[in-house]
Amino acid sequence: MEAEVARPGFWDDSKKARGTMARLSRDKETVATWRELEKRTQDLAELVALAIEEDDQSVREEVNRELADFTSRVGKLEFNLLFKGEFDTRNAILAIHAGAGGTESQDWADMMMRMYLRWAERRRYKTEVLDMSTGTEAGIKSAIIEISGDHAYGYLRSEHGVHRLVRLSPYDYDHARHTSFALVEVLPEAEEDVDIRIPDGDLKVETFRSSGPGGQHMQKTSSAVRITHIPTGIVSTCQGGRSQLRNKEVAMRVLYARLLELEMKRKAEEQAKLKGERIDAGWGNQIRSYVLHPYHMVKDHRTGFETSNTDAVLDGDLDGFVEAYLRSRIGETR
Repeated sequence: MEAEVARPGFWDDSKKARGTMARLSRDKETVATWRELEKRTQDLAELVALAIEEDDQSVREEVNRELADFTSRVGKLEFNLLFKGEFDTRNAILAIHAGAGGTESQDWADMMMRMYLRWAERRRYKTEVLDMSTGTEAGIKSAIIEISGDHAYGYLRSEHGVHRLVRLSPYDYDHARHTSFALVEVLPEAEEDVDIRIPDGDLKVETFRSSGPGGQHMQKTSSAVRITHIPTGIVSTCQGGRSQLRNKEVAMRVLYARLLELEMKRKAEEQAKLKGERIDAGWGNQIRSYVLHPYHMVKDHRTGFETSNTDAVLDGDLDGFVEAYLRSRIGETR
């Protein structure tokens, strides 16, 4: 890749060049990490030899400290080997949609958005709410969030599917128990014109007035954008920003991500047919239940992983669920 970057005319195609530079940066960081660890093994070996030769307690203690830190570092890198998907290193686009049930489900979707933002904050990932449609009385109808960081998509792909909440309703005068649903979509960030190329004739772009709250400007001007990919019928809409140009940019980013996901699913189905494997019909079905009444429990139906600490989960502590999912998918490439 460095040789490619050095060639004359490399920047003639700026979009492709940016994609290559991003991959080069990631790969150089990976190589640098392992070279550093290689050097640390040599330093540790010399330190161990010194501790044995001098039989010095202080040197032995230093060896133990260094070895504990080294083991922890390698353990984290070993966990990264679970990421086998082609796009696992990418940033992620997270879409949350409230299910049927009005205010209850919209409040649940809002709780989920907070949960994922808190999870990203714990990992020091950068987040940006690209688009959001607020609920009629409370919560949100939908939201699109970009989460940027190392292996963001690799971690978050475990969250794709329907999430079910059971609780005593704060919006019901009888304080009855309600079940709410929200759909989470997780898409890898696509590199425009590198992963997917879209001829201009394949797109239908429409503008309209924003339907949600957001001030007179948004409701009086046609700032909302709807883009339809004619060959597939996939529609991407954005109306959260005041600028039509900004909304079109966001809608295109989401459309590229959806088309990349479609291509990933097509390849997975082809591989499964060649191997004679059964296609998982559960993609997008209920994956996890969050029960807040009559007891406290969050359970993942794919892996069986569960915890009674619902408050921690809703505050973004999802690592146990993510790790259990990744370990359950060892050997797969999606």
